[in-house]
Amino acid sequence: MGVLMSRRQTVERVQKVSLAVSAFKDGLREQPSTRRRAEAGTARQGTLEQEVQEGEEEALAGPSQPEESSASKAAWERLRDGRGVEPEEFDRANRFTPPAFIRPKRELHDDEPPDISLEQREQIVNDEMCEICEVWTAESLFPCRICHRVYHDGCLRRMGYLQKDSAVEVTETAHTETGWSCYYCDNLNLLLTEEEMYSLMETLRNCKIIPGVCLTLDDFLHYKHQVHKQQFERTMPEAQEEQAALQFNALDPDKKGHIEWQDFLSHESIQLLQKIRPQNALLRLLTPKERERARAAFLALDQDSDGFIGEGECRQARHTWFRKHQKEMLSCNVRHPHFGGWPWGSSVARLSNEPTPACRNIDWPGFLRENVAYILAARPNSAALHLQPLA
Repeated sequence: MGVLMSRRQTVERVQKVSLAVSAFKDGLREQPSTRRRAEAGTARQGTLEQEVQEGEEEALAGPSQPEESSASKAAWERLRDGRGVEPEEFDRANRFTPPAFIRPKRELHDDEPPDISLEQREQIVNDEMCEICEVWTAESLFPCRICHRVYHDGCLRRMGYLQKDSAVEVTETAHTETGWSCYYCDNLNLLLTEEEMYSLMETLRNCKIIPGVCLTLDDFLHYKHQVHKQQFERTMPEAQEEQAALQFNALDPDKKGHIEWQDFLSHESIQLLQKIRPQNALLRLLTPKERERARAAFLALDQDSDGFIGEGECRQARHTWFRKHQKEMLSCNVRHPHFGGWPWGSSVARLSNEPTPACRNIDWPGFLRENVAYILAARPNSAALHLQPLA
């Protein structure tokens, strides 16, 4: 579809072109000797040990080593900045400039319990204009199922966020019960603060994980063993290794024998959030749409309307957050009135009718706390389960 441009967008593009032309002219004036001196000055930085090590690596690797080093550096920079699209994956000609992702910051009141009422429903209102071009074209806008943003498919293509199979996915699911997550909500790594991101990067570096590379089962288990040994200074128990293997299978739903880098990164991001932040802080990350769906799930499970559900029902409900990718759910005819057409509504309703063992009762705040990590982990469009629920 064609993409309309707002006045502000047009002005920004003109300014970017002017800056690019100026930079090109300045580059022509720059003398080669100046560039060589600058490069030599940069090369002299660092310790003697680093220089010796780099010299040995270059001698072993041959002339291709500088290119590999540059590619590795660029990969770490993309990881730090939260960019998931490789620059060489698509032609940037006639494309919009990707946004500069700003990582969140922790607030003083984040650890306090948020006020999320069960009785008071929240009104869900999407934006009226495309997040990218700021133009309104009614039915041609694709809404995000997590946040309030809406997009044109043409704008997403020009941003490089809609390519090949993903274009079909958006057009087929954005206006259905399944829904589609925008590029902000699809990337769980963007929930990390700068400090948390540097902590994750340090762990990945220490475990020799290369950004952008797929991981096999052996790679994944080796990484988990290293992380456990660094944290607890002992070997990971066999039970935890089995759980890690189950998590790998959940991240590889198509049984390809490896997990994609983005799925691995989302899994590690949600794992880190669970370890570092208290549940109250995680609850503040939920959007109005997610809170409303959680509210609908609890009301469907609370058949006698006493404000409590069984522990078994709460545990079973964790699996329902990941039903969004099952195509058969789109044709489901059984709906609970509280769910507003959410595809896993019938599954929760069926679970509530199944007998569960005697156990503790869980109220609405407890239901939110025990499910918040799974709700966040279900944001990505990928079919992978980024946080495997325990049986």
